[in-house]
Amino acid sequence: MRYLLMLLFCLPLMASAVEFDEFTQSLPLGRSLQVFEDPSGQANIADVRAQAAAGNFKPHDKATLNAGYSRSAFWLKIDLHYRPSNPAAQRTWLLELAYPPLDHLDLYLADAAGNYRLVRQTGDAWPFASREIRQNNYLFDLAFEPDQQQTVYLRLASEGSIQAPVTLWSSTAYLEDQPVRLYVLGIIYGVLLGMVVYNLFIYLSVRDTSYLYYIFYIASFGLYQLSVNGAAVEYFWPDNPWWANAATPFFIGCAGLFGSQFARSFLQTKTHSRWLDRLLIGLIAFGALVIGLSLMTSYALALRLATTLALTFTVVIFAAGILAWWRGLRVARYFIIAWSAFLLGGIVNTLMVLGLLPNVFLTMYASQIGSAIEVALLSLALADRINAMREQQAQTLYDAGQKLEVLNQQLAHSNKLKDEFLATLTHELRTPMNGVIGSLELMQTVEMDPELEQYQQTAAGSARDMMRMVNGILTLTELQAGKLKAAPGSFSLRAVVEALRVQFDGNASSKSLDFKVDVLPTLPDRLHGDSAKLAQCLECLLDNAIKFTRVGGLALRVTGKPSTDNRLALSFAVIDTGIGFTDLGEATMYQRFFQLDGSMTREYGGLGVGLAICRQLVELLGGKLTHRSEPGRGSRFQLDVEFALPVVEAVQIAQTSRDCVRAPQDCTVLLVDDSSVNQLVMRGMLLKLGFRVRTADNGAAALECLQRETVDAVLIDCQLPSHEGASLCCQIHALPGCAHLPVFMLALNADRELCTTGAAIDYLNKPVKFEDLQSALERRVLCC
Repeated sequence: MRYLLMLLFCLPLMASAVEFDEFTQSLPLGRSLQVFEDPSGQANIADVRAQAAAGNFKPHDKATLNAGYSRSAFWLKIDLHYRPSNPAAQRTWLLELAYPPLDHLDLYLADAAGNYRLVRQTGDAWPFASREIRQNNYLFDLAFEPDQQQTVYLRLASEGSIQAPVTLWSSTAYLEDQPVRLYVLGIIYGVLLGMVVYNLFIYLSVRDTSYLYYIFYIASFGLYQLSVNGAAVEYFWPDNPWWANAATPFFIGCAGLFGSQFARSFLQTKTHSRWLDRLLIGLIAFGALVIGLSLMTSYALALRLATTLALTFTVVIFAAGILAWWRGLRVARYFIIAWSAFLLGGIVNTLMVLGLLPNVFLTMYASQIGSAIEVALLSLALADRINAMREQQAQTLYDAGQKLEVLNQQLAHSNKLKDEFLATLTHELRTPMNGVIGSLELMQTVEMDPELEQYQQTAAGSARDMMRMVNGILTLTELQAGKLKAAPGSFSLRAVVEALRVQFDGNASSKSLDFKVDVLPTLPDRLHGDSAKLAQCLECLLDNAIKFTRVGGLALRVTGKPSTDNRLALSFAVIDTGIGFTDLGEATMYQRFFQLDGSMTREYGGLGVGLAICRQLVELLGGKLTHRSEPGRGSRFQLDVEFALPVVEAVQIAQTSRDCVRAPQDCTVLLVDDSSVNQLVMRGMLLKLGFRVRTADNGAAALECLQRETVDAVLIDCQLPSHEGASLCCQIHALPGCAHLPVFMLALNADRELCTTGAAIDYLNKPVKFEDLQSALERRVLCC
């Protein structure tokens, strides 16, 4: 009878046992559990077995036990029956409880004598080493013999929520299932970490505090999730059970604090709604309170307050986003979408914690999935905010650019007027200066006493210096306007150098300076290039050398060597023993109107444009200007430029070498100039040379004169009104018998382009020198 009663007593237990075989992969045990609640938490295994015998264990009909926040201890009774079809098959089995925040978890198994004892005591309140298998979830190794029936008791207790998703796994199936879970968690944490780094770089770039608050919010929420999932206990603080419990409410408080501050800054609630701004400040204070209580009070109180903070935080932030959107804030739309995802995930997870939803993968990780989506969308909101700021800045820059363009146009117009005035002024100054220089040169042809001759030389030197400054200013304005171009022609190298020696020998002698000119004897004399611009460059360098040298002397050395394509590479070195200067940058050294300092300007004078003009003229010629100097020991400026070697024909040599066949008194020269001063000077020079002179004030008078009588040459001022001088050349050559009449244009270097007519004409640079006029007339008139 006793054995019969025992059999009858065990029948219901055997009927409820969960059967499985060697082909079982995973077996959820939520609906196979029997649960006993111990409100006092004092019951031991013997008491619990007695309660089981008395039928006080209640069957569980849900997939997961979810007791919510409870101070009771819960005992789970699981009956398992292993019935393999092949008894020889070897299998190992794992019992998993997938809820890491559980404080206490005790496993009781029967020994060989049938007595139940505690075989494993673990949980969140114990060091990580207490776990049988080192995983974030709780795993227990169960051994089964074929056709063995085994009852497992689990005791659960926690100051937080009590969840019990229990599953029996084949060890192989468990290992195969882990990659999916790890991939999901890896994506979630990867998104969080990526957003932290991404927004950190943006913060370092734009220094917007919204990004800083957002970084702290993401970091806090990510650490909270690591704490809840057990990964933080496994990797970060495995030997600190107190902090493993306190970390969860602590990081929830941090997330609420920084998230509220981020919402205030990002949504500008202080501007849109003061009462909502005060509510967010209240949440910040609440978050700070949770942080403090998590470190000072019980885990149960801090966790309940943290849960309340999380629910309030999500609702208030969502409401703040809607209000900001309604008030017209553009970035609020992304903010609302982002917080909608987070709000949904947070609500699902909270309802699961409270026991209102089952503990499955989606509800367990709903908060983390929602937060990953929220973080990504909030980054889009921040990016949209940057775009909005850029658009606003672009509009501001556009408006400023419009105003600046108007100002630039006004400035350009003013500069144009200034340049035109400067050019006109220098042109107008040249007319009287031509008269002064020409008159002084004519004075040299008459007998003068020594005192008057000295005055004449002084006046001539001063006039040449003034003319050089005027030429410099005009050249500078022409260079700035891009109107100056190279005008190549055949010239004598030694004639150019000799003219420079004659021009500056007097200035050097007046300062008792030694002036040497050295031209390499092997250099050819006839070259093809712009000799006028070359001479102007060397004038600037020689003038500076004399100006800044007190004792010693200066030298002009010309060397060269053949280059490619029948060209000659020349180097003109101007060396002095003057004051020198410290090495300056290229931009400073050749800057317009630059001198070393104010005292230098007062002591040595000058406009400070010589080197700037020289550099630009050299570049116009395709050359290079370099310098080397040492304070107190002098300077060396070197001009490197290439010239073509002209092909000299035998006929040309014969023509230039034959003697003149006509006398000046037998030739008549027509002078066409609208300036009475220039007429007076040029007429005086021509008469001194012995020529007969006819004058005309304009082109019509000149043509009338040519039709009335025969002349041997025509001198035309290029600056006749309305560019009449350029067209007059063609009209003259079109007259009967005047097709080969020698015509000379009196022009500035810059005016040569305006005076080009395509006809065979010669040029005389203004102011016209007596020697140049004599040489040109001998070549074209007397020798023909």
